[in-house]
Amino acid sequence: MRPMAPGAPRVLMPRSVFWFAFVIMSALSILWALASPIFSVPDENAHATKAIAQVRGQVIGYHVPGIKHTVVDLPAEYSYDPQIQCFVFQSAQPADCGVELGDPGGALWFNTWVGAYNPLYYYAVGWPSLIFDGSTGIYAMRIVSGLLCSVFVAWAFQTAMSVRRARWMPLGLAFAAAPMVVYLFGAVNPNGIEIAATLALWVSLLRLLQQLDGRNLGTVSTLSRGYLWFIVTISAIVLATARALGPLWLVVVVGLCFLAGGWLPVKRLFTTGSSYLWLTLVAAGSLFSILWTLGGGSLSSQADKSDAPLVGASFVQGFVYVLRNTPNFVKQAMGYFGWFDAPLPAYAYWLLVSAISLLVVLAFAVARRRNLITLASVTAASILVPAFLQGYSVSQTGIIWQGRYGLFLYLGVVIVAAVVLSGSEGAGLAFLSTRVIWVALGSIVLYGTVAYFIVLQRYVVGTELPVSAMWREPAWQPPLGWPTLVVLYGLVSLLFLMWSGRLAMRSARADDEAEAYEAYEAYEAYEANEANEAAVPEPETETVRG
Repeated sequence: MRPMAPGAPRVLMPRSVFWFAFVIMSALSILWALASPIFSVPDENAHATKAIAQVRGQVIGYHVPGIKHTVVDLPAEYSYDPQIQCFVFQSAQPADCGVELGDPGGALWFNTWVGAYNPLYYYAVGWPSLIFDGSTGIYAMRIVSGLLCSVFVAWAFQTAMSVRRARWMPLGLAFAAAPMVVYLFGAVNPNGIEIAATLALWVSLLRLLQQLDGRNLGTVSTLSRGYLWFIVTISAIVLATARALGPLWLVVVVGLCFLAGGWLPVKRLFTTGSSYLWLTLVAAGSLFSILWTLGGGSLSSQADKSDAPLVGASFVQGFVYVLRNTPNFVKQAMGYFGWFDAPLPAYAYWLLVSAISLLVVLAFAVARRRNLITLASVTAASILVPAFLQGYSVSQTGIIWQGRYGLFLYLGVVIVAAVVLSGSEGAGLAFLSTRVIWVALGSIVLYGTVAYFIVLQRYVVGTELPVSAMWREPAWQPPLGWPTLVVLYGLVSLLFLMWSGRLAMRSARADDEAEAYEAYEAYEAYEANEANEAAVPEPETETVRG
């Protein structure tokens, strides 16, 4: 029976994917930027004061005898009083106890421990402080940070969905909307832009390698190679310059992507002449970061024993300590807000754990040898790289690792898992993709909404008063008021859920249509071949007479 001819497979529009992702991620980041008091994000006071001073011409600052860290000068409208952070480390204390930034009693200087950090990030987010004063200026800087991070996440979505086989990618990228991630996006802290740039690098570099490979048409991006190189280059430079260890993180991520891509596309990358312009730009950005770090002295100096645990310990002690505490670091990465003074209840974490487990376990179940090695390597790197790093530096710095520092590696695990499931090896589970993705997306969105509400509760009334106190006697209110923010966050999260789910459905439908179209073309070719063979007359044979 002759099969019905299917229509030509449809292709998702990468440009519309970019803009939808940018708008939704920007909204989530901005809502987190407004939800927490200024300087309630770890190290935000140090990063913000550096940015404020830097855009006014003080790039590094200066040393003052008797003061441990670099000192920067602040304008009167940003004078700093330590009482601003009266609620830090005090989870029962609402955020209404402090004075305002710019209070007349504040100091016109701040001893920031990030004074010598690479200046690029601080120029990018510090300029709103020239327009706005006090707390308004900090909120404006947070919003700019959220917008910048959202560009990289939108690039990740765009490149991820630019191939036919991408049915699991919306779920892998949905973890970019996990609350700890967007919380850092909407903060004055280079940790956020580091995570966003790495996410874009994971996806765009894998797509570039697949395009250079070209053997599997289902994973060849519809985006031009030049555009993919542009995203890879910008992401790599931002990652390399975001923090002092950026060049090391770049080597780790690129190495893991090369392992996932295989030898042939990596060879083609380095033997194609047009690659060298982009590679030169990446090398220049990385070299600038290394030279700035070495010249500016932003690598950690010798810490005192009171600064961190295990100062002066051996490599083995630091390595083992981090390995033993890996579950705590993972928990921190999933969502431990504030200066470790705004934890979530244990039940909430299981919502995110279930979504991660669904994706990663399924990927391990279907992966064949090479992809299995890649998945295992990325997972091992997320555990062992922090341990090796802290083992190496523990004698000088003590244990300073936090879960949020490893977010770029944890996100790499779910991205690679989604890539594996979206490829030919995941074909046997293709019928499950939309069902699983809807369930997992629901868990991620519910977790994010619960976390948002609980963090607001911590700052509005503290952790010891019941939730009802938020309505009866709120002690602190964020901009727009906490009820408005919760409603808006719920609506945007629901929009993200519906958009990501429909994106997964459209991708699955496009993949199925392409499979049917290819099967029909193969059938047509077979029929044509059979007809041609039947039309050729049999050669006549001569009878041999005796």
